[in-house]
This record gives sequence, structure tokens and C-alpha cells, in this order.
Amino acid sequence: MTDYSMNEKTILVQYAIKKYENEEIVIEKLKTILSEKDIQRNIDTLIGTQRVRRIGPEILQNNESHTEIPDLPDNLKPIVDQL
Repeated sequence: MTDYSMNEKTILVQYAIKKYENEEIVIEKLKTILSEKDIQRNIDTLIGTQRVRRIGPEILQNNESHTEIPDLPDNLKPIVDQL
């Protein structure tokens, strides 16, 4: 696994949520890139900072009305495209 900064991990999780919304699928898709602990920690942080909201028991949604999703850095674009 490649070492990513905390900011990069957060961005990856946000873009995975944008693409899939189902928490189980997001975790499954990101497992090849990040540890499950990192994924869950970032989901919890994003919810706590209101950048992501939980819609029902398994559905996550970026809270774009509250905060914008950060721009995707060039080094993460191929990873997000492969998710």
C-alpha cells in the first residue's frame, strides 16, 4: 500500500462516497488502497466535521450544501477512476 497523507486519505474517501454512497461498497472498494481502520476513521471524521452526512443506516452522502469537496490532486485521479 502506498503511504498517503491524512488529507489525501480524506479526499479519497470523499470521492469514493460521491461515487458509491453505500458505506459497505465504499469500504470494499477502498480496502485495496487504505486500511479498513483508516477508511472508518476518515468516514467518522468527515461525519464529525459535517462534510459527509449519513442518510439511513448504510448510505453516506457528501454534504455539498455545507462544504465543497476539495479538488482532486493529480496523483489521486487514476486511483479514483479505478474505484
